[in-house]
Amino acid sequence: MISRHGAGRAGGVLVCVVLALAGPAAQSTDPLVTRILGSAQFKNARAFIRTDHDRFVRELIALTEIPAPPFKEQRRADAFLQALRDAGLSSVEMDAEGNVMGVRKGAGHPAMLALVAHLDTVFPEGTDVTVKRAGTRLAAPGIGDNTRGLALVLALVRALDAGKFQTSADILFVGNVGEEGEGDLRGVKYLLRHGQYKDRITAFLAIDGGAQGHITRAAVGSKRYRVAFKGPGGHSYGAFGLVNPAYAMAAAIARFSDIQVPATPKTTYNIGAVRGGTSVNSIPSSVSMDVDIRSESCAELKGVDDAFLAIVKGAVEDENRARSTREGRITADPEVIGERPCGETPMQSPIVRTTAAVVRAFGLTPSFGTSSTDANIPMSMGIPAVTIGRGGPGDRSHSPDEWTDVDPKGVAQSVEVALAIVVANAGMP
Repeated sequence: MISRHGAGRAGGVLVCVVLALAGPAAQSTDPLVTRILGSAQFKNARAFIRTDHDRFVRELIALTEIPAPPFKEQRRADAFLQALRDAGLSSVEMDAEGNVMGVRKGAGHPAMLALVAHLDTVFPEGTDVTVKRAGTRLAAPGIGDNTRGLALVLALVRALDAGKFQTSADILFVGNVGEEGEGDLRGVKYLLRHGQYKDRITAFLAIDGGAQGHITRAAVGSKRYRVAFKGPGGHSYGAFGLVNPAYAMAAAIARFSDIQVPATPKTTYNIGAVRGGTSVNSIPSSVSMDVDIRSESCAELKGVDDAFLAIVKGAVEDENRARSTREGRITADPEVIGERPCGETPMQSPIVRTTAAVVRAFGLTPSFGTSSTDANIPMSMGIPAVTIGRGGPGDRSHSPDEWTDVDPKGVAQSVEVALAIVVANAGMP
């Protein structure tokens, strides 16, 4: 599939090359899927994938044991960049934001498919990332989310070459920074808004999440604030009666907690951290709270966001009326510390239909969901995008005992399914 909502980026022409691949487990009802599955290229790639298992496991372990804390992905990025070079991609480089990428040239079509997996993990510096192995089960912080996605990207480059595939579009393979937490999708934001390929990328596949066959086609939007409430401070006894920023913040929290939100579309909010003060017998001069607002709906997200800001303003005004401001007034500064746009790739979009056709062809049942992933950014920009699972049994994501299974049969299937999805969406001449 090479397309974009409305006019295509390539010469203003909408190009829909919808080629889906069937897998060995089921016969597809789509003749294009059947055609590609029956190709010599795919058969050769399948044979190679089974010989490539040990390298997949070695790379997964090696990358996992290179720490990649938020905003400190440099060491892992360097290693992944070298791996892309070793895989034979062209134009391998690191951009100004820290993303690493390389290009596999297609048949000359001006469109480009971006395939991304994020480099960063949620774990802070100093976390022990040594991989522990028990049979085919590997355990370490970040080994699933999303180091397995990175290892899958490298396996896909090799499988494409082993099968001697020629795709219509160029494929841009990316290890991106800043997907987790306060990284705020900074890597993909840069890639699509400022990077050198921003005007060429016409379709976007992210590898994230575990379940094979799960397709994320809609984006949970989020807005995050750090709100600092400030005032004059003073002695708890001697200055009693002065305005207190802690009271203003407490009032704001209480009022915010009373907001009613719909179950569908799912909309949530949370106060995740509170800070401030210097001692038990001091009126604080500064306190702060961190706030997270999320929704599947852009309209609901904006509604809660607007209500929250009004609540903060009202709580400040009420505190300034309730107590003395002779030494100064209470102020509040809501600083945006994270913003992930909502968005959606329609069910009828070629990238969704093609990806689902591939999943069905492998005897799996596609499921469709909404989540917060790197695909939020292209979805919000109107670029057809989905997130697909990296495959393999696994659990405990974002915990120290995170694990993934590398049984050869399961690894082979995950590579085959992802390979089929990539080729189908890049198109074949």
